Amino acid sequence: MRIFWDERQRLHAPEKELHNGAFVPFAETPARADAILAALGPAETPRDRGEAPLLRVHPRDYLDFLKTAHRDWRAAGRDGDAAGYVWPVVRRRALRLERIDAKLGRYSYDASTPIAAGTWEAAYASVQSALAATEAVLAGEPAAFALCRPPGHHCGADYMGGYCYLNATAVAAEAVIAAGRRRVAILDIDYHHGNGTQDIFYGRGDVLFVSIHADPATDYPFYWGHADETGEGAGEGATLNLPLPRGTRVSEFERALATALERIAAFEPDVLLCSYGADTFAGDPISFFKIETADYAVIGRRIAALGLPTAILMEGGYAVDALGANVAAFLSGF
Repeated sequence: MRIFWDERQRLHAPEKELHNGAFVPFAETPARADAILAALGPAETPRDRGEAPLLRVHPRDYLDFLKTAHRDWRAAGRDGDAAGYVWPVVRRRALRLERIDAKLGRYSYDASTPIAAGTWEAAYASVQSALAATEAVLAGEPAAFALCRPPGHHCGADYMGGYCYLNATAVAAEAVIAAGRRRVAILDIDYHHGNGTQDIFYGRGDVLFVSIHADPATDYPFYWGHADETGEGAGEGATLNLPLPRGTRVSEFERALATALERIAAFEPDVLLCSYGADTFAGDPISFFKIETADYAVIGRRIAALGLPTAILMEGGYAVDALGANVAAFLSGF
């Protein structure tokens, strides 16, 4: 299987995040990529496809914000990483905002997603890796893997959150449509619901979004990913959420996966994009499923049995010591 990774993705390295009322070391570190690369071996560097694919998903003002936020933060006399502290809960709208504090609230929804000096470069390179894997699949590869880091599925069209700044899966889906394919299915199997991806395609009928995740009644992102969210307008019925309780083991996960794969098969997509998070692992420090390393090969085989061209895009997974083995096991199923 072809594997894509850009060394610029290491440049994103915030120091701290606000978690459960305290500032703690940032969990989504470059060490995650080191662990995966050590397990998988050499990766290809993607060619730069420019910003045009990103602009199919993210508006120009949001991209410009990501490029300049850390610089503007420092220009305002601040130390450390740029992070918001106030958010527009109601009547969120486009406003002409000058102060970086206001922009951070305008373009984010949580306090765990700071912008460091290299965040834009890393997020941009992460999307380029996703595009490379997607184009490899479009060119005939049965499956390809993009080590997307930072991840992307919590990021909406014009907001960041959940360690995510650019939505690589959404950009990849739009690239598939732009290449002339009719339908794309997205299977999100991260512990946390991919609220940003869902939001981007909620009104679309040509992109199916299916997510298996921790019940948002108990887990982040709380406000999205409930079973009654099924899409709207042209997208009614094109969203399927399968929330599961804490403590879920592979047997329960496989039952949900069977439902997900049945829906995907019925949709008859041209390409499958799999947002894969290894934070479903029993030893993950911020998650509460009970999936074991050997289980990931089984899950991978079940997905591969659909027989669809599949681009696998990395999302979460924070048990660094086991992360490489968990990713390798999942990819072995393909």
